[in-house]
Amino acid sequence: MSRVDPPIRDRAVGADLAKGARRIADDAEALRVVREVAAGLAEGAVARDRERRLPHAELDALSQAGLLALTVPRALGGADVSAGTLAEVFAILAAADTAIGQVPQSHYYMLEALRLAGTQPQQARWFGLVLGGARIANALAERGTATAREIKTTLRRDAGGLRLNGTKYYSTGALFAHFLAVVALDDQGRRAIAFVPTDAPGVTLRDDWTGFGQRTTGSGTTILENVAVDEADVVPLQDVFDRPTRMGPFAQLMHAAIDQGAARAALADTIAFVRTSARPWADSGVARAADDPYTIAAVGEVRIRVAGADALLAHAARIVDAARDDPSAEQVAAASIAVAEAKVAATEASLLAGSKLIELGGSSATLTEHGLDRHWRNARTHTVHDPARWKLHAIGRYFLSGTLPPRSGTL
Repeated sequence: MSRVDPPIRDRAVGADLAKGARRIADDAEALRVVREVAAGLAEGAVARDRERRLPHAELDALSQAGLLALTVPRALGGADVSAGTLAEVFAILAAADTAIGQVPQSHYYMLEALRLAGTQPQQARWFGLVLGGARIANALAERGTATAREIKTTLRRDAGGLRLNGTKYYSTGALFAHFLAVVALDDQGRRAIAFVPTDAPGVTLRDDWTGFGQRTTGSGTTILENVAVDEADVVPLQDVFDRPTRMGPFAQLMHAAIDQGAARAALADTIAFVRTSARPWADSGVARAADDPYTIAAVGEVRIRVAGADALLAHAARIVDAARDDPSAEQVAAASIAVAEAKVAATEASLLAGSKLIELGGSSATLTEHGLDRHWRNARTHTVHDPARWKLHAIGRYFLSGTLPPRSGTL
């Protein structure tokens, strides 16, 4: 079995970090920079999706632009941007290329775990690496378990120290990362995060993701065979959920923003294609598709759904920030519900916009050279990450009976 299939990098991590990354100072600068970077990402999005061209250089560009260190605390040299700014950063990136927009989600999830449960030395080390351009990917999901939250991967102590063993799937971003954040059960049966280099002995990364959407997220398989772990690089993830924290809604806010970016992109392409390329229906009596009254109404409907989801996303971000300042059970629950509302709205908006794009664009919109089908494929693939039907259930119970949603990474 090869260690890497195919090779991930042809240079050491240190060579990347030695270049030095930009230090973004505040929220306003973060938004300016992401708009500049996203414009470049959008240019190659169709070709990357069609050819499944993995975005190694594009992820390097995100690191060097400082866009992967936005939540580093100010005391440690970061911008510590608001949840609203981070959500908008994700939406802008996802609108440019939804696959690239998804890659940093687990990176920021793990930074939040460090903020909430890491020791001061751990925070100094890892936030410092991230400010230098380091990327962290998740190794979390497993197969063959009774529930999606069950974990078989172990972090056990032997005569030589701590060792990781297990197999992870859907390891988004691992092919582009310098470090893996592996969720495993420790000797006490509690969930922990073990940070290990992607090139550590015993780590095998497989490029075997075959989803019909989000093709270039690098969401392959991670195999861990007696991987040595430094005890100083273990963070108690269980602690983050045993007490009220904003961890769950913070994670889901980013997922909602990814869906919202897909919705925005599909709407923008719908308007552009209808204006310039679509043909009017023969019975419409108009010379341009953009003058067809039914097309006009359909575009109006999509616009309302996308704008509504935008508003819910911004509202949810404010509640997530409030939960950081006041991490009470009630405030965290309110954040989870607000984010669930935004996630449902963004799910529906992205799927509707992606579908209407093809419907209103007509037969020519299905041609592969346009790559317009990627919007629906990407939205449908990403939106199954956390089912909207269960978010609707949590929302209904909250308002009908006052039942607080469970504290987890999915609400």
